[in-house]
Amino acid sequence: NFEQGRHSLVCFLCHESAVKVIKSFLYKQGAEMVWGEHLSDLCEDAMAFDPSFDFVKSVASLLDKHALATRNPDAVAGAIPFEIYDSTDSEHALEIANEILETVQNKMSEE
Repeated sequence: NFEQGRHSLVCFLCHESAVKVIKSFLYKQGAEMVWGEHLSDLCEDAMAFDPSFDFVKSVASLLDKHALATRNPDAVAGAIPFEIYDSTDSEHALEIANEILETVQNKMSEE
């Protein structure tokens, strides 16, 4: 998707991937009902099990800004996601998503 210039889709998928990995952590900790799509809120839930998730939250919140704008074509007045996202946005989102994935995988493998 990155190579094809689908930068808004890359940002969307990075956010979705981060949501899934944090939800996986929560389920592994024994959480039974995990709701929501906002990374900041999910990290708050994860901090109940591992206080060091405050670091993950600080990084993950940067992806939260993509949650609405990449899903809804009318979220940004006068533009559509395809027009407002570029390679800088998608590269940054990929870096953040990879950092979250690696960090959470390491936390899960420590247990």
